[in-house]
Amino acid sequence: MSARAQLLLEIADDELILGWRNSEWTGIAPFLEEDVAFSSIAQNEIGHARALYTPAADELGTTPDELALDRSPEEYRCAPLVELRRVEWGATIARHWLYETADELRIAALKESDDPELSGLAAKIDREEVYHRLHAEMWLERLLGSQQLRTGLEEMWPYALGLCSDSQREAYVERVNERLPFELPEVEAVERGSHPELAELWEEMTMVRRSVSGATW
Repeated sequence: MSARAQLLLEIADDELILGWRNSEWTGIAPFLEEDVAFSSIAQNEIGHARALYTPAADELGTTPDELALDRSPEEYRCAPLVELRRVEWGATIARHWLYETADELRIAALKESDDPELSGLAAKIDREEVYHRLHAEMWLERLLGSQQLRTGLEEMWPYALGLCSDSQREAYVERVNERLPFELPEVEAVERGSHPELAELWEEMTMVRRSVSGATW
């Protein structure tokens, strides 16, 4: 597999799985507006996953749906951060902000790519991701003085570091620590390759797809 296809799958898998996790707040978020907001963000993330799977599928001789739903859990390349099931709001906001901060860096890098297909796709995705970042920043500001957010950030931090490539990680750490009124600890990154909580979600996510083997949907 080429480095290009691998990068596309990593980001697409992150977007797909985080989209599913964000959708789990629909109906139970602490405010009605957040039911709508997180549902909308989830829908966008899954749409971005589809867009990223398309060039990867073209290169690999398959389809976006097959990449999204026909692989085994072990074949996904998503970062462990996006897999984690969280029912506590502060930890969810911590993950949301940490993810969007890392995602901004990697989208910016893709926009500078010499590959016109990737740079164009990244520019299109970034126009929607701006609103995700604004939403995450709003909630960070709202909860910044709370212990629940600090606990969530410290809990999510090793997983968040696993989102970034080695070349982007230093810039990511600097950006995060510049924004926060406290410094997050130096920890080892939880890298891609492990799947702590994906199997159960995969069963739910692919249930209909697997219900009639070989069907054309």
